[in-house]
Amino acid sequence: MEADLFKGQGGGAHVPLAERLRPRTLDEVVGQAHLLGEGKPLRVAFASGRPHSMIFWGPPGVGKTTLARLMADGFDAQFLAISAVLGGVKDIRDAVVAAEAARARGRRTILFVDEVHRFNKAQQDAFLPYVESGLFTFIGATTENPSFEVNSALLSRARVYVLQPLGTDELQELVGRAIDAYNAGAEQEGASPLGITDDARSQLAAWADGDARRVINAVEVVAEAARGAQRTEVDAEWLEVALSQNLRRFDKGGDAFYDQISALHKSVRGSDPDAALYWFVRMLDGGADPKYLARRIVRMAWEDVGLADPRAMQLANDAAATYERLGSPEGELALGQAVIYLAVAAKSNAGYNAFNQARSFVRQDASREVPPHLRNAPTKLMKALGHGKAYRYAHDEPHGYAAGETYLPEGMAPPNWYRPVSRGLEAKIADKLAFLRQLDEDARKPR
Repeated sequence: MEADLFKGQGGGAHVPLAERLRPRTLDEVVGQAHLLGEGKPLRVAFASGRPHSMIFWGPPGVGKTTLARLMADGFDAQFLAISAVLGGVKDIRDAVVAAEAARARGRRTILFVDEVHRFNKAQQDAFLPYVESGLFTFIGATTENPSFEVNSALLSRARVYVLQPLGTDELQELVGRAIDAYNAGAEQEGASPLGITDDARSQLAAWADGDARRVINAVEVVAEAARGAQRTEVDAEWLEVALSQNLRRFDKGGDAFYDQISALHKSVRGSDPDAALYWFVRMLDGGADPKYLARRIVRMAWEDVGLADPRAMQLANDAAATYERLGSPEGELALGQAVIYLAVAAKSNAGYNAFNQARSFVRQDASREVPPHLRNAPTKLMKALGHGKAYRYAHDEPHGYAAGETYLPEGMAPPNWYRPVSRGLEAKIADKLAFLRQLDEDARKPR
């Protein structure tokens, strides 16, 4: 489960710095002013005394778990936490039992589900009856767009709050707090206090890229290294020596993770292999899950290349399978080459558009009957009712095509959803469809 930030735990230096800096009140939380400022949604929710189910959507290290814990404290509620990465249906059942026991004692329960997008549909559905009955207040946390990753039924019962990466000033404030907390622990052990220059403070904030937890952990790493080297001040040069790992995240420019996957997708769509490869490698370098990227690459193949080059779908699937077999870093080469291929492939969203239009039409349209000649007729009764009567077997017709036959429900005009583009294989598909339509017209002409 995501570590909470800032809440004071008292003092020994053996307690992780992030633990000592967890906020105990909303006023101690750094960032998210658009939600926690006076008159803002979460501030109002806390003041109302009436908790409601919600989903926190935002990048790592912005305080999703912290806010859930503070809400439990604010409403004097039992706080239960489940990690969707490690948990399952048993954890949900255990939470229900604990919530029922708390209700019997007259106490509310807040159930926090970290990385809720990792639960499948059945697992997400399991929460619904208890959310509706009020057994517990549901709070989910996700780094993924909940519109795509959270079931619509659960999403409709929760309010979505978007948490933003922390700004530079907010991160620098955290650096100061972290240094003060570290020095307070060091003082108890008789150690000298540690200073930090403005340049080093700014550099740490830049490296953290909006992630509060990351900047606090960085301060702890640097401070321990400085103490071991008997230094009394951290400057920008020392940072380069002390930090053993690059603290970049995949939203380094201040952009969120989902903006970078959007940039990758649009670079592929725009047929720019260098840009596509840049965003792909940039996300890998920042710690993005290659399996997630593999899924997105497959989606790009179907959405933006489509039938203009069906090899793209196969190559994308093969690259994903290669990564599953080889893992990192070897399997990442296959994903990178798939990205390049998709970028240079002929593009078509004709199939994507046709599917969406058909789905929209069916959702709004009445249930039309299957025409008798298209119905299945496995029994004598069905044949007697006319099922399958006058059906023309296309393989027995010239060109393997029953010219003039209709396959749509009676009274439904041809919608022409699929309009192949004049690129790649779809150019040939367009020619084939034009030829078949001409055969239809000829067959329907009076003889």
